[in-house]
Amino acid sequence: MSLWVDKYRPTSLGKLDYHKEQATQLKNLVQCGDFPHLLVYGPSGAGKKTRIMCLLRELYGAGVEKLRIEHHTIVAPSKKKIEINTIASNYHLEVNPSDAGNQDRVVIQELIKTVAQSQQIQSSTQREFKVVILTEVDRLTKDAQHALRRTMEKYMSTCRLILCSTSTSKVIGPIRSRCLAVRVPLPSTEEVCSVLTSVCKKEGLNLPPELARQISEKSGRNLRKALLMCEACRFSITTCSSSRLLEVRARLYELLTHCIPPEIIMKGLVKELLSNCDGQLKAEVAHMAAYYEHRLQLGSKAIYHLEAFTAKFMAIYKKFMEDGLDAMMF
Repeated sequence: MSLWVDKYRPTSLGKLDYHKEQATQLKNLVQCGDFPHLLVYGPSGAGKKTRIMCLLRELYGAGVEKLRIEHHTIVAPSKKKIEINTIASNYHLEVNPSDAGNQDRVVIQELIKTVAQSQQIQSSTQREFKVVILTEVDRLTKDAQHALRRTMEKYMSTCRLILCSTSTSKVIGPIRSRCLAVRVPLPSTEEVCSVLTSVCKKEGLNLPPELARQISEKSGRNLRKALLMCEACRFSITTCSSSRLLEVRARLYELLTHCIPPEIIMKGLVKELLSNCDGQLKAEVAHMAAYYEHRLQLGSKAIYHLEAFTAKFMAIYKKFMEDGLDAMMF
């Protein structure tokens, strides 16, 4: 039950849907042999993380996709224990040091030291270095950034850093000067529409061009948000069962967690339901939708009103089906 944004995420540089010239340059960077530290920056939803993972696959092969979550306990000089989670494969480690607050300096030093000193599994894609991905580096304290600068020099022979941020303005000059900067701009409206159309086609759906453009503009050309909004518009709850209700609730929470506006989710629900209703049922659903849309505007807990709407529809739809079966029996 993965979201479209994960299900259709490109897995190689050759499959990227936009900024293709940049993808070619990244591929050449891998092949040149002297791989540098990278500073990948750009707005949220532009595709930074996708490009980084495609780059790692180019470096190491499919092994980088075998991910695991690791829990680390790091002891600071003050004897305070710092708990932090990372995502790792046999070839790389990803961490957000800013999760440790003002102890981010200790996290950076210890984790990079651990990765740099560990041995890789021998394979045909063997490289002399592992990769550490640090996200949100623009949120690191100045102490942490200076520690990072010293660390990246010390372990250059066995470790490469890929730094990820939305901006370079808060990254200190010594770090910027030691990295190759890669800017990932937002896709154009046309590129977002093209991706949405392609994904919908794979799902067996026909996305009207005007709706694709509306979603692109409403999302601010944030491709991740655009895909989530598009999926919300396709949302269907016409199957009535307790297990289906639990599935609907889980998906609603998932969409809200990804910051999809509740009104967009509601519009998607209503559009999908009305297209599957006839006659009197359609009028009843439209009236009910207007009531809950009004409640949604007044309330502060969007999930309550969305759940109430879906549960109410299921009850009405179930009664409609049962009445139809009873009529057929006589």
